[in-house]
Formats: sequence, structure tokens, C-alpha cells
Amino acid sequence: MSKKEEFVSLIQKAYTFEHDHIILGAAMLDGEILPDAKVSVPLATMNRHGLIAGATGTGKTKTLQVLAENLSLASIPVVMMDIKGDISGLAAAGAANPRITDRHTKIDLPWESNAFPVELLTISDQSGVRMRATVSEFGPVLMSKILELNDTQGGVLAMIFKWCDDQKLPLLDLKDLKKVLQYISNEGKDVINAEYGQVSTASTGTILRKIVELEQQGADRFYGEKSFEVDDLMRLDDNGYGMINILRLNDLQDRPKLFSTFMLCLLAEIYSTLPEEGDIEAPKLVIFIDEAHLIFNEASDALMDQLETMVKLIRSKGVGLFFCTQSPDDVPQSILGQLGLKVQHALRAFTAKDRKAIKLASENFPITEYYVVEDLLTQMGIGEAFISVLNPKGIPTPLAHTVLRAPRSRMDILSPSEIDAIVGHSKLVKKYNDELDRESAYEMLNDKIEEAEEEERQAQLREQQAKIQREEEQIRAKAEVRASREKSTVEKVVNSSVGRTVVRELTRGILGVLGLGGRSSSRSTTRKRSKPGWW
Repeated sequence: MSKKEEFVSLIQKAYTFEHDHIILGAAMLDGEILPDAKVSVPLATMNRHGLIAGATGTGKTKTLQVLAENLSLASIPVVMMDIKGDISGLAAAGAANPRITDRHTKIDLPWESNAFPVELLTISDQSGVRMRATVSEFGPVLMSKILELNDTQGGVLAMIFKWCDDQKLPLLDLKDLKKVLQYISNEGKDVINAEYGQVSTASTGTILRKIVELEQQGADRFYGEKSFEVDDLMRLDDNGYGMINILRLNDLQDRPKLFSTFMLCLLAEIYSTLPEEGDIEAPKLVIFIDEAHLIFNEASDALMDQLETMVKLIRSKGVGLFFCTQSPDDVPQSILGQLGLKVQHALRAFTAKDRKAIKLASENFPITEYYVVEDLLTQMGIGEAFISVLNPKGIPTPLAHTVLRAPRSRMDILSPSEIDAIVGHSKLVKKYNDELDRESAYEMLNDKIEEAEEEERQAQLREQQAKIQREEEQIRAKAEVRASREKSTVEKVVNSSVGRTVVRELTRGILGVLGLGGRSSSRSTTRKRSKPGWW
């Protein structure tokens, strides 16, 4: 048996699966395409995660399309992170051309033009279904990791969540969380200290600044209601195709923190919502993260730990994660070791660092006697890749240099009018795009502060009125004392012997003037008139 025959036999044995699978293309050996050596990936291991890597322009996005299309045809819903804005073509049927025809003739696979059910999602101001989540859904632990808080600050945040639960104050958006921080640092400081212990204003100030930093990346548009439901990501269309949910992120390339925040929120929500599945024949949901280096490069150690945990645990929920990036080095080793499917497109060796990266990448694959991997990595053409998958027993398959099939959908972006048409016909737009702002911690604390201020104003008013009343009473009391003193002085004078004489003489004088002097006065007059010589 020749080397070629041995290789074809090896590939056929390793990549032939009893249950449902996706045919990715045909293997190559020594530059020859071998149509009998089909390379497939079993659906049963699509929840074992994967990596799609390669230099710019080598066909990574088209590989994403092929995987998403075939998962949709298998009634498996998909979520795709579209950083560059070039995946939306999945919603439109592709057009045949000589290159596609030639490729599929060589790999002996039929090609059909097909459009797929697409839902356009957004966490920014772009057109699409708005995805939101509440602060409460994040919880204090995940929120602490996103804000990169230390243990002390994380403890303060946990106390805030507990206090809000006790007080029935909903934490829905970032302005709610900011208002609570301001409240416990000012008006509610005494209450918090009495119930939960002293809270440092330095800690609350740091948390507040971290929230403002997150807001600067647009997170205030993401936090809020109506919160997105995981079930809406797992729908089938009327034909039984899995819905392809494309999250439009091409305006968030310079805001990686918001991207990381959303990813962690989505994974945490999916993990907490879906039941345990164990080993299943096909995944319930597959998530493709394009330009994954944006997450890993900007993620803190805490975020990386959380992401690594999610990658390890979410498989048991029937969910597969696929990271798409330029180099395997972009993915931390702790996560890279969890990825079962590996699709490595060509790499470019322009510098010494590039050559070292290529050598390391070649060591990520199973050892093979049929290829010099390190050399071929720089020589592969567009739409070619080294592939290794996990078989249903969890064993890596032999490495295959593969010519990949072409996507059935459009290999280009949608026009603005086509995007508007998809969004306009979406049932989810009507469900999620009307922003809710029900009463939450922000409004409730504002009401509480206003009530306290009103009570304080009323108390001050009552105090002022009481003060005025006291002053008036004091004035009346002084007047009464003064009047009493004056009366007492008059009485003393009148009741004294001198006073009585003065009063008597005054009385006599008054009566005399009035001619009311009595008998004594008449006698005196008569005597005077009887004297001789009067006349």
C-alpha cells in the first residue's frame, strides 16, 4: 500500500462517524486534493469547544460561516460575535462563481446557494435587537471582577447588594448602583454603619470611579431592562433551522472592556439558566467569538479566571465555545488546552517572533508523519487549514491538511437596507427595544432623600415657630413683670401716710373746685359775710 493509500485509509477511518457530523472539506497530501478523504467533525463533540486561527486574509471568517451554516441546518442555534462586521452575509444566499465550482469539484462535494435565518443583535446604538442585563443579574462577585476591585472593595460591593436586597431596592442599571454608593457615603452613612459596620469612603469612592470608567465605554447602554432571555437565543425558524444570532460589535473595537463584560454576562446567564446535559448527541447552542484576542488582551486576572471557569463548566450545559483569532498564542494555555476542535489556517513569518509563534503553533497538533507542519503553516493557500477534531470517545483525530468547502451564503456584508429589513421583521425588536425605566434604587433613594429633606425642613420650620413663640412668651412675661412692678410701686405710695395725705388733699382740692366741699365750706362763707364792714 502506497503512502497516499495509507493516508486516505487513515483519514477515512478517523473521520467517519456513526452519528450526525459536519463535512468540512477534503484532505490534501503532497499538494494533491484527495476527494475520498473527507474531513468531518461530529456534532457530539461540538460542545468540546474549538479554535479557529490564522493570519489575516486566510479564510477564518469563511470557516466560521461554514460551521454556522451547517449547525443551523442541523437545527442547532448559533451566537456569533461579529467584530469586523463581515458575517451578516449569512442572511443572504450566496452566488456561484468559477472558483467555488472548481473547489467543490475537486473536493467532490455539491454546492448549494442558501440563505439562513439571522437575528441581528446589538449592545450599542447600532440597528438590531437590544441586549441588556440588570446589575442584580451580575451579582456582587462577577461585578467585582468586571470592575477589578480588590478584596476590601469587593466586600463593600457585596454589602451593598445585601443591603439593597434587605431594603427591597432593585439594582437595575449603573445609575442605581451609583446612587446607592452616594447614599451610603452621605445621607445613609449612619444607618449603614449601625447595621453593617463602618464603610470607608475611600472604598466607595474607588468603586464609583470604576463604574464611571465602565460607563465611558458605553456600559450604561447595556445595563438595564428589559433583560435578555437565554431562550430567545435558542430558537428555530419555521423550517426547523437553528437561528443564527449575530451580535454586531464592529463599533466596539476600541471598547474591549464592554465586550468582555458582555461576554462574561452572557456565559454566566447561559450557565445559570440551562440544565445539566452531560454527553449529548448534539450541542444545544454554539457560540463563536471572533477576534477573541480583544477579550484576552484586555482581561484582568480575575476576568481570566472567570472565563477559564466558564470554559471548563459550560460544556456540561450542552454549549460549545469557539474562539477565532490570528494566533494560538492569543489564547491562554489554560483555555487552549480545553479546545477540542482546532482549525489552523496559514500563518505569516515576517519576523523572528513570527517564526517562534509558528513553531509553537505546530506543536499544538498531534504528531504526524505525513506533514512537516512548521513548513506547511506558511505555505497553505486561502481556504486551507490544518484540522484536528475530537472523536466521540474524546480522542484527537490525525492531523489533516484540508481544503475547506465554501459557504452557501453570501461571502460579503449586507447592505444597510437589507439590515433594516431584517431588523424590521424581527419579533424580538418589539420585545426588547422599548427601554424600561421602572422604579428602582435610584428613584426610591431619591424619594427617600426628598422625604428626609422635607421632614428636616418641616422640623426646622417647627423649631422656628417654637422659637418665635418662646420669644413672644418671653416678651409678654417681661411686660407683665414690668406692669406688675409699676402697679406695686403705685400701691405702696398710695398706701403710705404721705401718700394718703396727698390723695386726701388732691381729693379736697378737686372737690373744692367743683363746689362740692360740704357743710364746712358753707359755714366758712356765712361767717365771712356776717362780719362787720363787709360791705
